[in-house]
Amino acid sequence: MSENCTHDCSTCGESCSERKEETDFRAHLNEQSSVNHIIGIVSGKGGVGKSLVTSLLAITMNRRGHKTAILDADITGPSIPKMFGLTQKVENNGFGMVPVSSKTGIDVMSVNLLLQNDSDPVVWRGPMIAGVVKQFYEDVIWQDIDYMFVDMPPGTGDVPLTVFQSLPLNGIIIVSTPQELVSMIVKKAVKMANMMNIPILGIVENMSYFKCPDCGSEHRIFGDSNIEETAKAYGTKVLGRLPMDPKFSISCDKGAIELYNGDFLEGAVDILEESEK
Repeated sequence: MSENCTHDCSTCGESCSERKEETDFRAHLNEQSSVNHIIGIVSGKGGVGKSLVTSLLAITMNRRGHKTAILDADITGPSIPKMFGLTQKVENNGFGMVPVSSKTGIDVMSVNLLLQNDSDPVVWRGPMIAGVVKQFYEDVIWQDIDYMFVDMPPGTGDVPLTVFQSLPLNGIIIVSTPQELVSMIVKKAVKMANMMNIPILGIVENMSYFKCPDCGSEHRIFGDSNIEETAKAYGTKVLGRLPMDPKFSISCDKGAIELYNGDFLEGAVDILEESEK
């Protein structure tokens, strides 16, 4: 037993002689589902752009001919449907819930696709939220998915723990920004992944720089980044850097993120494809 044991086995990933319950938390797909690879998108804090990175990764994979899906695990702060302009509600065909398909064919499941009004708050406690995330994996019909990206809420609480323990993740991608404070939070996410034996595929840095539209020069609004040093310290790599681009906000607000043209995460997708060969 760890000296920090809280005696709450449901929140612990360790096996020990004092464990009081079954250690198998694995979720099982609907019999009509097929998912080949599952990638979690995480960060230790909010506001760093996890949903944007999730969306761009799914879009880039989809453009390469892979069937992609997004499981929006941010139950209390879902933003994926808005970014893709999705208003249709999820339906049940008698065998399970059918995800909503985006304009370019990306399957999406989010709590906002179940609520009557997308502005309705989800006021639930942690265990219930974690249970819903598990249901999104088990009770949804995910057909012939090559890559599923899981957009997780910030922090290291119930939902990340549920995803790490229940879903057969191929690995996680950590999202960061250049500030030193965020780099410290990234280290928490890295350490949690290591504790749960989840592979860290790499780090994506958002808001890395602003490129002047007039002269083309790049400005480091948040100062020089130390993301390379952070990645090296934890034996991982930087998968890509996203600029501070007003077009991101415009595209997301209009529900047209799929129309955004940019190759910032092509290298990240190259690595994901290569790792599966």
